[in-house]
Amino acid sequence: MKNIFAILAIALFASCQGGTAKKTQAKIDSAIVNDATVPQNAVACYQYIKNRDTAALTVKTVGNQVSGSLGYNLYEKDKNSGTFNGLVKGDTLIADYTFHSEGKISVREIALLKQGDKLIEGFGDVQEIKGNVKFKDISKLKFDNSMVFSKIDCK
Repeated sequence: MKNIFAILAIALFASCQGGTAKKTQAKIDSAIVNDATVPQNAVACYQYIKNRDTAALTVKTVGNQVSGSLGYNLYEKDKNSGTFNGLVKGDTLIADYTFHSEGKISVREIALLKQGDKLIEGFGDVQEIKGNVKFKDISKLKFDNSMVFSKIDCK
């Protein structure tokens, strides 16, 4: 009889502990999901202006996925504009930019490094793969401040 009482006491104690642990985990999970400091669907706008060159960038972020629009108006060069889709890897956005230029649709890979309220475009050696221009080695990109996008209010 003592053994049965001991087994029941242990089972009762274990079931109470499990319920408490489950309730605590549910509170933690709820706090994570409802955390207002983590943007679930953020949109930011940026611009680049230097001498007669301008560019505009809109970035929509959902988790680690990014999409948006990008347009370049560089002095004495053909205008181009289009959209991009990609991923955020750490502090760097890597995406495929599909754009219109000279009456033609092209795709090239873009890289933007986030530093505070700025995005710095990265440049490096490229290669053509299945008609798309891709970086040869993303780890060797140069973010040399030649094209820095500053955050602006979205219109």
